[in-house]
Amino acid sequence: METLKYKRVLLKVSGEALAGDAEGHRGINFDVLESIAEVVRECIDMGVQIGIVVGGGNFWRGLKDGKDMERTRADHMGMLATTINALAFADVLEKQGVVVRVQTGIDMNKIAEPYIRLKAIRHLEKGRVVIFACGTGNPFFSTDTAAALRAAEINADAILLAKNIDGIYDSDPAKNPQAKKIESIKYTDVLKNRLQVMDSTATSLSMDNNIPVLVFAIKDPENIIKVLKGEHIGSVIGEE
Repeated sequence: METLKYKRVLLKVSGEALAGDAEGHRGINFDVLESIAEVVRECIDMGVQIGIVVGGGNFWRGLKDGKDMERTRADHMGMLATTINALAFADVLEKQGVVVRVQTGIDMNKIAEPYIRLKAIRHLEKGRVVIFACGTGNPFFSTDTAAALRAAEINADAILLAKNIDGIYDSDPAKNPQAKKIESIKYTDVLKNRLQVMDSTATSLSMDNNIPVLVFAIKDPENIIKVLKGEHIGSVIGEE
C-alpha cells in the first residue's frame, strides 16, 4: 500500500459540484460523477476507508429556493435532494466494482439503511464506501455540519472538502480578482473572519474534535488522492 497521510476520511461533495458546468449548477452530470467515482475506487484499492456526505444544492437549496416556505419543511426537502444524489453516486460506484452502502439520517427503509454509527464503521472496516444522506437528519443543520458530525462519529482522520473552488480565499475570488489564497488557517480565524468555507457550526465541530479540514477543487478528482498523500494543493483548516 502506498504511503498515505490519512487512512480513514470523510469526503464532502457539494450537490453543485455534481452538476458540473450545468447552468445554475442544477441536476447531475454523470460524467463528473463517474470521474469522482473512479478516484474513489482507486482510493479503496489503496486501502483508504471512505465515508461520503453529499449535498443537495443541485436540486434544492432550502430557503433559497423555497423563499417563504416554513424552514423545517424546506430543510426536509433538501434532505430528500441529498438522497437522490447519494443513490446516484452509489449506482455509479457499484458499476465500477465498489461495494457501497447508503445510510440516511431519517428512516427510508425501503431504499437505504438507517444511519447506525457502529454499522457504518463496520462497513468501512470491510472496505465498503458509506454514503451518508439526509444531512444530520435534523432541520437547521447544513450538510457541512453533517460532514463534521459524521467525521467525528466514525473517527475520521480528516474531512476532505471538495468544492468548485481550489481553496480558501480572503474574499470571494469570483467578485474580487485580487483575492488572496490562504494555504493554512486556524479554525478560530475562519470563525473570526467569517470566511465562507463551512458554516460556523461545522467549523466549531471540526475544531472541538480536532479534525483537519482539507479544502480543494474537485474539478480534478485526482486531487483526492493527492491530499490523502499529504500533498498541499488547496487549503488546510487546523490548529496550526
